[in-house]
Amino acid sequence: MNDLFAALPDVDSGTLNRLHGRLARAAEDAGILDVAYRTVDSPVGTLLLAATEHGLVRVAFALEDHDQVLEYLAQRISPRVLRAPGRLDRAAQELDEYFTGRRNLFDLPLDFQLSHGFRRTVLSHLTEIGYGTTASYAALAAAAGNPKAVRAAATACATNPLPVVVPCHRVVRSDGTIGQYVGGIEAKRVLLTLETA
Repeated sequence: MNDLFAALPDVDSGTLNRLHGRLARAAEDAGILDVAYRTVDSPVGTLLLAATEHGLVRVAFALEDHDQVLEYLAQRISPRVLRAPGRLDRAAQELDEYFTGRRNLFDLPLDFQLSHGFRRTVLSHLTEIGYGTTASYAALAAAAGNPKAVRAAATACATNPLPVVVPCHRVVRSDGTIGQYVGGIEAKRVLLTLETA
């Protein structure tokens, strides 16, 4: 039996990239690009960035499995997910500035649709924790209006869809120990060290 694809010409990666770019632009122009994504290298590993037309919706560490994160976004937001780096240029630039010590506050539109209720309230208070400082989970729960909800505040941090940008890494245990982190304890140490350098 003949190979049906044998007659097709080989396509180099440059041509594939150009075609993909045209597809991404056409999808954006047609208003059918619901979730754009790209990856960026950082001192805490490769980060997946995803954005809707409303703003940055997800930042994911490699250990979260980027393919699973994209599948989750397709299920929760829309199946129209496409690698379209252009929508995330500003986010990539601000992250680069942050990791090189030239930015201590992000100025990006954010889409919090993946967080609800008390978790979303907790996330809204994370940006009140200043660059280079930390706060306890207990203090965060109190700031969010429920001082007894320390465990719920910790869960909100653990499920933060926008780590680094929404700084859950600045939250530590009441005894001063570092606690857990979605990107791993070492990533949390790197971020805290970066901010106090």
